[in-house]
Amino acid sequence: MASSTSVVVIGGGSTGTGIARDLTMRGLDVTLVERGTLTDGTTGRMHGLLHSGGRYAVSDQKSARECIEENRVLRDIASHCVEETGGLFAKLPDDGEDYFEEKLQGCRDCDIPAEVLSGDEARKLEPFLSEDVEKAIYVPDGAVDPFRLCVANAADAQERGARIETHAEVTDLLVEDDEVVGVEVRHESGPGTHTHGTSGTTEELRADYVVNAAGAWTGEIGAMAGLDVEVRPSKGVMTIMNVRQVDTVVNRCRPKGDADIVVPHETTAILGTTDEEVSDPDDYPEEQWEVDLVIDELAKLLPILREARTIRSFWGVRPLYEPPDVASEDPTDITRDFFLLDHAERDGLDGLTTIVGGKFTTYRMMAETVADHVCEKFGVRASCATADVPLPGSDDFDVLRDYMDEFGLRSPIGRRSVQRLGSRADEVLTTDEPNPVVCECEAVTRAELRDAIDDSGSDLNAVRLRTRASMGNCQGGFCCHRMANELAPDYDEPVAREALDDLYQERWKGQRHALWGQQLSQAMLNHALHATTMNRDGDPARTGEAVAFDAFDGGSPDGD
Repeated sequence: MASSTSVVVIGGGSTGTGIARDLTMRGLDVTLVERGTLTDGTTGRMHGLLHSGGRYAVSDQKSARECIEENRVLRDIASHCVEETGGLFAKLPDDGEDYFEEKLQGCRDCDIPAEVLSGDEARKLEPFLSEDVEKAIYVPDGAVDPFRLCVANAADAQERGARIETHAEVTDLLVEDDEVVGVEVRHESGPGTHTHGTSGTTEELRADYVVNAAGAWTGEIGAMAGLDVEVRPSKGVMTIMNVRQVDTVVNRCRPKGDADIVVPHETTAILGTTDEEVSDPDDYPEEQWEVDLVIDELAKLLPILREARTIRSFWGVRPLYEPPDVASEDPTDITRDFFLLDHAERDGLDGLTTIVGGKFTTYRMMAETVADHVCEKFGVRASCATADVPLPGSDDFDVLRDYMDEFGLRSPIGRRSVQRLGSRADEVLTTDEPNPVVCECEAVTRAELRDAIDDSGSDLNAVRLRTRASMGNCQGGFCCHRMANELAPDYDEPVAREALDDLYQERWKGQRHALWGQQLSQAMLNHALHATTMNRDGDPARTGEAVAFDAFDGGSPDGD
């Protein structure tokens, strides 16, 4: 099977979806291919920080300036994805006074608003801060939902004519006469696969230009054409708490190091992170000591973490790029700047550009840089508008938030729904049908789930990304099966069961490093509930095959 397009974008993370949106807004025909669901790579495995630039104000001021610039843009165009939490750089007695002053001056040099707070003022803002915190710098950090933002970018691109292919893995770059002329894609079978190809088949997708935005996997994509893209993947662990111990991003005010940030995110707080180079972004150890290190270190800032409940941990891989003329032993020394590699100029191979490095906060700027480059190749003069045109859900969102009472959304459920759906809230939630809450932890209603299913098919993990259903305290124990039930009657029972299995296993995967205390009890409760109500443990006594009895005469498997 073969098809054609003007531009193929490889990668369904923040940069890839941002590029697809930008190029379609400029009138180009775009196909985006992603081997899993959207945000399946690094984007879906971040701590959700909307950088003010403060973290880089000493070590990398170019990146710091880019962060504060894009921070302001995203608050405007993606307001339904952003929570304006503010951020603290808190100083403990062991943290150097000289570095505190460097951080403060660096913020001011980079046009990052920065205010010094005393320890008491910082604790008034965040009561669980340690009594040892001497003072802090307040900056405009924020929290951002990467899933919601990427879906919005992809949805806007698709509305403008782009083809968005998930579960579509690039298996080769098509090269003819020193030019990349397309990609070979394998469409994977699985629940809810939205594809123009048939699951399990291979498609030859020819294109006038290919953009490699595969993040930590850009090196593997480049190698398909014999190119050496010097990505140095670096893993980091994030640990999720069951509640928000803070409502402000809290950073430790010291030079780079492990375990120095807590980000409030939706109903939870995310602790991070570590920084360890790995050779394979798909195959690396996930070790308990990393989780323990993060909790132990951050408890020095927030002592309550020693007794708090951890619900899951996950690891992400940063796509760090080190130019060939630079050598560093330590991945934390590698710049967080981004680089555009034109392989015609660099390697004599036309038709391909790679974007590497960077951060989530600067995704839109990275996408604009790539789109400018591609448009120059095509002779397209249309300018970038992504900094001015709101994403779907953020247009008129502030007006909607001001008039929530008009829609009867006074309850916490209503507020959470509006935050997730933004300006689409009235459209989705106004229904004559019953609209019960399906996921209590995240206050997700049936109307939201069905809206997400309409967009994602039976892939319940994609539905999870759009709604946050199953991402709360119970980690799906009380709602996974309810979500699967919402697939009826459009999907038959085997499809729904496969979707349920995929979702439940994804939820379990992150709990393996949090099995102590209350979370161990929760995991055992989830197991018991699913084993007894759905026979998930395959007990033959409950299948009706090993033991038969007449339900009408009061019989039971025990013969009572």
